[in-house]
This record gives sequence, structure tokens and C-alpha cells, in this order.
Amino acid sequence: MASSRRALILLAVVLAAVPAALSQKTTAPAPEAAPETPEAPAAGTTPKASAAPNVTAVLEKAGQYTKFIRLMASTQQDTQLNAQANDSDTGFTVFAPTDSAFNSLKPGTLNSLSQQDQVTLVQAHIVPTFYSMESFETASNPVRTQASGTDGPCTVNVTATSNSAVNVSTGIVHTTVGAALRATRPLAVYSVDKVLLPMDLFGPKPPASAPPAHGKKPSSAKGAAKAPSGDDEDEEEAPPAGAAAAVGAGWRSLVAVVAAATAACLL
Repeated sequence: MASSRRALILLAVVLAAVPAALSQKTTAPAPEAAPETPEAPAAGTTPKASAAPNVTAVLEKAGQYTKFIRLMASTQQDTQLNAQANDSDTGFTVFAPTDSAFNSLKPGTLNSLSQQDQVTLVQAHIVPTFYSMESFETASNPVRTQASGTDGPCTVNVTATSNSAVNVSTGIVHTTVGAALRATRPLAVYSVDKVLLPMDLFGPKPPASAPPAHGKKPSSAKGAAKAPSGDDEDEEEAPPAGAAAAVGAGWRSLVAVVAAATAACLL
């Protein structure tokens, strides 16, 4: 009986301890999850960079600049600009003439230009500084372009009007800056409705030196010996060839007459 009682007491103690053990197990904090490690890029791949500026893509998206695109491609200025824009600290601004702007030129204007002159024409539309529409108001004129002429860089004047419009002038052509096709550093592209003809290519040419007047000879250099001339007053004038022949014939006739008279007298 005593052993049975001890067994019952022990069983009661065990049963009383089981709920406490179960409650501790369920309320124990869950182990912290291990932090996720970033997935490494696959071998041979590089992180994706933001899209580089591309002037041709900007113009093609706008849809009315095919002639300017063609001119930039034939002079390789599109490739050069894209490469320079990616590495430039100051950026670039392009004034892009529309197709109608080129159509308004005198027929044959582009074909009359040499390859180098066509390069100059394209570069006259590119400014080696990034300008937002607002920063045009503080532009310091004249604004230098990428083009160079005989007298130095080709320039344009940029002025802002009271109604927030911006005008650009080469001295030959005056037009208003239109919509911004792109205005994000490092490349800004603005539409213009006229081709910006640079003064160096299309400005008035100096008059050619006039030829000397008829009958007058150019003066000789100072100190140079004067070449002999038939106009000198102290030089005898040679008789014409016909006059010399006539004189010779006269003498022969006179000799013949004298000889005939002498023969008559002898008879």
C-alpha cells in the first residue's frame, strides 16, 4: 500500500509538471532568421548603367529632323558629339533645324559647300555648354559654337525677351528657339525653324581688287630697275616694217632712173 501511494504521488507530480514544460516550449522566442545576402551578379555581366545621351535618337524620336540627321551623319558630327557629351563636364547644346528650315534654303546651298564647309555648318549649331531654357537668360554674348572660321570661333547671340521667348542670331539669320527635344545634362537639344548660317560661310565677301586700267602698266616696286619700254621719250621709235620696205623700193627705182638717164646721154 505504501509503495502504491508513492507511485500515485510521483505520477501526480509528473502530470503537474507536463503543462508547465509545454507552456515554456510554446512561448520560447523563435531563433532569428539569418540575414539574406545579396545575390551576386552572374559571371561576365556588368551592372546596368543609365542610358547615354544620343543626339540621333533624340532627333529621330521627334520625327521632323531627317535632313539634319543626314547632314550630321555625313560629316560624322553625330558620333563625335555623342562621344564628347558622355565625357564632358560642361555639356553641350544643339540647335536642331527642322526639315522645313532646310527646305527654305536656296536650292543647291548644301551641295555648293565643300565637305569641310558642311562640317563647319553643323558645328555652328552646337554650343559646347549645356543651357537650360532658363539659363539662356544669363548667357554671355557672343556665345561660342564648335565651329571655327578664318577669324576665330563662329559665334551666335542668344537673347531672352520679356515674354520668356529666346532668340538666337548668327548675324545673318535670326530665329526663335522652339521646343526642347531634350533638356537633361549633359545634352540639351532645341528645335529652330531656320538653319543657322554662319557669317564666315555665308556673310558678304570682301570685294576683289580691281584690275589696272587699260593702257596703264602697274607701277614698279620702289628701287627696282625700270624695264626698257617703247614708251620712253628718249628712245628712238623703230619704223614699221612696211615703211622700211617702201623706202627700199624707192631707192631702187631712183637708181634705175639714174642709170637709164646716164645710158641715154652716152648714146
